[in-house]
Amino acid sequence: MSFPSRRALLGGALGLLIAAGAAAHGPTRQKVTEQVTIDAPAANVWGRIRNFDALKDWHPAVAQSPADKGNEVGSVRQLELKGGGALTETLEAYDDARMRYSYRAKNGGALPVTNYTSTISVKADGNRSIVEWRGAFYRGYPNNDPPPDQNDEAAVAAITGVYQAGLANLKKIVEAK
Repeated sequence: MSFPSRRALLGGALGLLIAAGAAAHGPTRQKVTEQVTIDAPAANVWGRIRNFDALKDWHPAVAQSPADKGNEVGSVRQLELKGGGALTETLEAYDDARMRYSYRAKNGGALPVTNYTSTISVKADGNRSIVEWRGAFYRGYPNNDPPPDQNDEAAVAAITGVYQAGLANLKKIVEAK
């Protein structure tokens, strides 16, 4: 009776570990970027969105968006949505001169996401503005085989919808004559 060599045993064990790891992979980080061009100077557009607590003033789904420390890094914004639901976000970076800020929500609250980070910015394009809203996140269900309402597709669709609705309404408000 012959025994497998040590090398054969290690190779077999390594193969099993790799196969198990491939079958048990977790969620992957998803990303969404949306942009809108607004027929108004960048300073005017930034003036509408620059305050961390101003989301209620331009996003159609947000009823309340108080921020405990205004535009100071570390400020916590408590979003209340018009259709019900809530979300807590923390300001991570704020740059008034570059017209941008970034924030994070560890728990997606009303959204099917976790570990969500986002940046919104305004850039001049002649006498027009380009507003970019980008985010990265994981789906709401962190384990394998997520339910349909908390899978990658649901997470991407939810964030895309939030960004598109907000940017379209911002454009409408700013361009209103």
